Amino acid sequence: MSTTSQPDPVRLEIFKNLFQFNAEQMGIVLQNTAASVNIKERLDFSCAIFDASGLLVANAPHIPVHLGSMSESVRSLINDKGDTIKAGNVYLSNNPYNGGTHLPDVTAITPVFDTNEKQIIFYVASRGHQSDIGGITPGSMPPHSTTVEEEGILFDNFLLVEQGNFREIETKQLLLNHIYPARNPNQNIADFKAQIAANERGVIELNKMVLQYGLETVKAYMKFVQDNAEEAVRKAIDVLKDGAFIYEMDNHAKIQVKVTINRINRSAVIDFTGTSWQLNSNFNAPKAVTQAAVLYVFRTLVDDNIPLNAGCLKPLEIIIPEGCMLNPIYPAAVVAGNVETSQTIVDALYGALGVMAASQGTMNNFTFGNEKYQYYETICGGSGAGINFDGTDGVHTHMTNSRLTDPEILETRYPVQIESFCLRADSGGKGEYSGGNGVIRRIKFLEPMTANILSNHRLIHPFGLNGGEGGKVGRNWIKRRNGTEEYLDSTATVEMQTGDVFVIETPGGGGFGKS
Repeated sequence: MSTTSQPDPVRLEIFKNLFQFNAEQMGIVLQNTAASVNIKERLDFSCAIFDASGLLVANAPHIPVHLGSMSESVRSLINDKGDTIKAGNVYLSNNPYNGGTHLPDVTAITPVFDTNEKQIIFYVASRGHQSDIGGITPGSMPPHSTTVEEEGILFDNFLLVEQGNFREIETKQLLLNHIYPARNPNQNIADFKAQIAANERGVIELNKMVLQYGLETVKAYMKFVQDNAEEAVRKAIDVLKDGAFIYEMDNHAKIQVKVTINRINRSAVIDFTGTSWQLNSNFNAPKAVTQAAVLYVFRTLVDDNIPLNAGCLKPLEIIIPEGCMLNPIYPAAVVAGNVETSQTIVDALYGALGVMAASQGTMNNFTFGNEKYQYYETICGGSGAGINFDGTDGVHTHMTNSRLTDPEILETRYPVQIESFCLRADSGGKGEYSGGNGVIRRIKFLEPMTANILSNHRLIHPFGLNGGEGGKVGRNWIKRRNGTEEYLDSTATVEMQTGDVFVIETPGGGGFGKS
């Protein structure tokens, strides 16, 4: 197959699907070989392939907040290690200040060399949310951390595999040699090995493509796929209008965004000037997370089947003042920025563009555990209504795309019981098009454990648009074994005793248009 300066439309479609297929195959291997419930059952992971410069080419439809930020991790590795990277090496990174999102999301990066093992031609990477990576609370999602050190172990382009040899002793030492060490290092090691296996599948599939089509053709179509995504985003921008939005969170922090459309260049400026400065809490979102949220929003505006990739960013200029909560300075805590603030960014952008009311705007991060057990889940809620569509009941929205653990698996692996799980009637905002309803989840504890909730929209309603009503706020509360009830803030740590029930009522989505 000869390489040309212009893509053949049929071949472009073939390569788009081949690249995405490779990432999907990586995800299947990761799910099948992982040890933790978090990766194996909740599917809290993402896989993607990158070109030689570390730019995202294609991904499987996994977790948006992972996928839009992973390129920053790969490029950090290239800048940091450069010519020292050798065939057979695998690197591990979760540094929020080097392309990471928060510490539980650990990325394994594998370079793909040519047949002579002289030149790196691609990269593959997989990011998995570890059930525990240390920190001040089991599950590594502490509601009240104030520095990144309190959130767990930091890997910064750590050499996990050296020329084919897994460095288990060194990895375990890093997991344990910390003021707040990992609670289950053997499970961490098992999941890291699963990520290595997933990456190896990606390497194999890319090498098959090179063998079949030739290296120059594969590289050319990597660029064509990105160019195609760029043009698709420019077409979406063509029909947008300037807009601005300010959205406050429960902690009184605010996201301020202004979108300015340039008709001549078919581009957009997304300016977060005016957003709250860096917080003393953990709701700071690393710059890579903010970029991922912008990338996600503009990808969803594209009415075409394109893989999320670096081309989507080319028409976008993103302005994020350094030192604000969307571009914090080390060692700011960030664990909630990835899961909560990212949702607020997305809704603020949709509000500025006038296309969709707010979703539940939170992942309702629930963790519990002790030295023996560690568990993490995100809980669905209502999605926002938009032009010509209602919101959806009980769904994970926007920057999360994970699922809940099956009750049978959860109750087998952990000393808890799902007492009930149902839709929360009338929690979606009314309007010409109504927002989706949230859910009510009640978990009974069969052993004493520490439980944590990290959430938003317990005070501020998810907004409606064009006269639509806002969604109902969520609630977190405990029903003690003796019948007493304790109501909790948006973020809380609580000691659960045998027979206590933790109740999470998630928010509804906002309505669109007057009813």
